[in-house]
Amino acid sequence: MSSHDAVTDAADPIGKASVDPTSAGPTPAGPDAAPADPGDKRRWIALAIVMTAAFMDLVDATIVNIAIPSIERDLGATIGAIQWITAGYALAFAAGLITGGRLGDIYGRKRLFLLGTAGFTLASALCGFAANQEMLIASRLLQGVAAAMMVPQVLSIVHATFPAHERGKVFGLFGAIVGLGAVSGPLLGALLTQWNIAGLEWRPIFLINLPVGIAGLLLGRKFITESKAPKALRLDLVGVLLVTVALLMLIYPLTRGRELDWPLWGHLMMAGSLPVFGLLVGYERYKTRKDGSPLVELSLFKVKSFAAGIAVQLTFGVVMGIFFLVWTLYMQVGLGWTPLRAGLTGVPFSIAVSVAAGLSVQKLVPRFGRKVLQAGALTMTAGVLLYLFEAGRYGTAITSWQMVPPLVVMGLGMGLIVAPLTDAVLSEVPREHAGSASGLINTTTQMGSALGLGLVSVVFFGLIDDDRLRKAPAETGAAFTDAFQNSLGWVAGVLVVIFLVMFALPAKPKQHLEGGGDETAPASGAGAEAGAEAGVATGAGVEKESALTR
Repeated sequence: MSSHDAVTDAADPIGKASVDPTSAGPTPAGPDAAPADPGDKRRWIALAIVMTAAFMDLVDATIVNIAIPSIERDLGATIGAIQWITAGYALAFAAGLITGGRLGDIYGRKRLFLLGTAGFTLASALCGFAANQEMLIASRLLQGVAAAMMVPQVLSIVHATFPAHERGKVFGLFGAIVGLGAVSGPLLGALLTQWNIAGLEWRPIFLINLPVGIAGLLLGRKFITESKAPKALRLDLVGVLLVTVALLMLIYPLTRGRELDWPLWGHLMMAGSLPVFGLLVGYERYKTRKDGSPLVELSLFKVKSFAAGIAVQLTFGVVMGIFFLVWTLYMQVGLGWTPLRAGLTGVPFSIAVSVAAGLSVQKLVPRFGRKVLQAGALTMTAGVLLYLFEAGRYGTAITSWQMVPPLVVMGLGMGLIVAPLTDAVLSEVPREHAGSASGLINTTTQMGSALGLGLVSVVFFGLIDDDRLRKAPAETGAAFTDAFQNSLGWVAGVLVVIFLVMFALPAKPKQHLEGGGDETAPASGAGAEAGAEAGVATGAGVEKESALTR
């Protein structure tokens, strides 16, 4: 499968579009869609609309972490609530991602895009006006569900709107948007929080979505062309329910366990999640036999490289879920830095990811294959260990400049992983299942992120006494530094596991061996969603929602 195949097939996030074996990819539009007219300038307006929505979603994900300390102070949020403000979004998004894509194929991508945009805008308003932590968590869950309806339609709409020879330019624009959104999200969040506009403190980070969302709705109704998949798969709501219940049974006790002194029911819930996952597997087999439209295409796991790649995506999501939250808390609460200083400190990391991502896709992976990803895992591990050393050496006196070297090393390692990883995972997947595989990759990454955020209570808050948050600044700083170092130790350990699992990936992805592909099509790029959050923009294109979503 060429790079082009990986992207064009993945444009339909869950393999819903009909695939002609002789064509370059899925049928771009359904029976009710008008053919793309190269002379129609309206399609560029439609592109701007869907790209803005994708940008809004990406920024909303990256903007929240930087405002977490302000939210904690303003609402008196508990440790569990802090985790759920971030993990709740990832969990809801992951659970609804595949179903959202299928709904668009069945009922119309424009219709679902507008519905998702409306829900996302409403949920943003509810987040911005949340009176307490419970309302904010519920609103974030609603945001995740709305994003799961909105985001999968973005590139499907692009495929239905643009002819093949223009898509290279379009995917290049998406790569730029991903990088811009990932870099600007934390900075925008820092500025909005620190400016304290009208005394609203953190609330403008959500309220800024209102005018953007309303404009997207009004313009989208006028300029986006409706399309459907000719042969859309059926919904698997039972599968969605089972995977959601299983994840809740695993993640909820993790986030609440520490506050409740790890009660017995929490351990029983986590153990009980395993049979529910087993029930999910059994039902998906039944669903495959019944109508061939399961939520999870289990036959994909017979492909060794795909199964290993999914394991890498899941564990890498865990790494990102842990690191970004504890990093923010360490800088703002432990070190007492302002949101703006914390946001600016992260800029070298984002730039390093972007540079390494572009280099890995365009130059390194075609020549060295899997070794690039493994070098990325080891490089990122080295950066984490360097950060751990510096945090211990300098303590609470550490400066932003002293953080730059480990952050740059980490960013370079991450860029070497996230950009080519999706291609490596998909390289041995049968072409007719590429869309389903891509959707599963994106969902798995979100699940890993939610699990990582749940584990923060163990690896970070587990080292902080209940009353430590309200003690003298010096004691708080020391406690947070110790907890940050412990978290980095766990992150380094997981990265070593990722390095070992990568041996199951193909030595050289087939698309690089073939070296083929339609020259008019975009090369695949920007990989996993976690990478998108860190600023992945390869300039060569993006891989479905994994490069668009949080």
